[in-house]
Amino acid sequence: MDLTWYNTLSKPIFTPPAWVFGPAWTILYLLMGIAFYLIWQKGKISKLFLAQLTANFLWSFLFFGLHSPTLALIDIAILLALILLTMREFYSLSKPAFYLLIPYLLWVSFATLLNGAIVFLNGF
Repeated sequence: MDLTWYNTLSKPIFTPPAWVFGPAWTILYLLMGIAFYLIWQKGKISKLFLAQLTANFLWSFLFFGLHSPTLALIDIAILLALILLTMREFYSLSKPAFYLLIPYLLWVSFATLLNGAIVFLNGF
């Protein structure tokens, strides 16, 4: 992850301090893992969950690896749609699994706003 490049970007005033991201993602991945386990216990493997997880991992590569906030913004918009579809699927299979994904949806919604603001502020 190229933090040197990231530190040169103009960021909106609502950008959280860097130390927030590690604990936030640790908690979110834990909640996501529990939700996936609850679905797996029902004998289901959610292709939507795996698709959103792929989009999630792809975002870091696009943003930090390729230095492309614009491609990352496209990816995160797709990620948001996949999270919503996953949640809809989970709701019919396990209400607790659905509820465990709400913080993830909220965080990625915020991250989308942050990513969009970075694109706007830096003229990408």
